[in-house]
Amino acid sequence: MLNIDMRKIYNFYPLDPAPEAGNLPTGGDLYYECLACAAVVNSVPHIKSACVCGNLQGGGGKLNLKDPALVRVVRGKLK
Repeated sequence: MLNIDMRKIYNFYPLDPAPEAGNLPTGGDLYYECLACAAVVNSVPHIKSACVCGNLQGGGGKLNLKDPALVRVVRGKLK
């Protein structure tokens, strides 16, 4: 698993209005920010990805969330 700080590559902007925790959108330009550890993970990770605290874990196009209430959906734009 790569330990890449996504904030060095992208600017992130929260979705407005914010989606409900039980109905989080996915997409190539959508990322999930873990509110517990502040890590950012792609909503459709194709490589093995996880946040530091383990709330977000995934790979192969699927992402598992332990607590969706601790997730903020953000849109990433290249710097």
